[in-house]
Amino acid sequence: MADALRLFGLRAVVTGAGGGIGEAIVRTLVKHGAEVLAIDSTNSGIETHFKGVRGVRGAPIDLNAVDAATKVGELASSELGVVDIVVCDLGARSEGPISDGDDEALSSMLARKNDLVEGICRQLLPMMKSSPAGRIIVLGFNRSVFAKDGPDSYAKSEAAIADLTSRLAAEVAEFGINANYIQLGAIMTPESRRVFSNDKELRDFCIQRSAAKRLGEPVDVAKVALFLATDDSVFVSGTGIVVDGGISTES
Repeated sequence: MADALRLFGLRAVVTGAGGGIGEAIVRTLVKHGAEVLAIDSTNSGIETHFKGVRGVRGAPIDLNAVDAATKVGELASSELGVVDIVVCDLGARSEGPISDGDDEALSSMLARKNDLVEGICRQLLPMMKSSPAGRIIVLGFNRSVFAKDGPDSYAKSEAAIADLTSRLAAEVAEFGINANYIQLGAIMTPESRRVFSNDKELRDFCIQRSAAKRLGEPVDVAKVALFLATDDSVFVSGTGIVVDGGISTES
């Protein structure tokens, strides 16, 4: 029972919680005893998405707004008071899969991610300082965000997330908080399903690229997030775990 409720008494904030990976993480954290403030966009239906799920409160916030991070902080303060776990799952904003050479689209996406994650974490940090088990978990970009001819852009996005997380880890270490990231492969979310339905060549490329020869599922990521949220990861910080089924060695 102790293992099943390893997060009992802990309070978490999860953004991008209305579907896909974010939803899977919310359900996994709650299953293991956490109380979760689930945040998603104003048109996501997050208010009722977890209706009947004990331990979850859904709240809409426009994460594209200039004051988004402040709003997240205010809401967490009023709803939770103390925050133990922060999961930043923030989707991409691009018109289509990004190819190598789409520097403007890539830079804009990475800058938005950086600003939001740093802003949200700084807003929540005062509420995390009294936590006995502070955890920050940053989600990288789904492989479906990048075109088949976008491996360099995908690599740059991982490097940017790694740098961001490393900086966060250094800043929060003195408070006993750790920060890590999850680098995603091709995970079958509602958004990636739409991408793959329009670009079956990209879907097939992602499947063949994976040693597991399949697309990932949100629960595959949620299980790793659970590890990073628990005491099992107490001496792990500033690093990342890749969830992509492995890279195929086939040419």
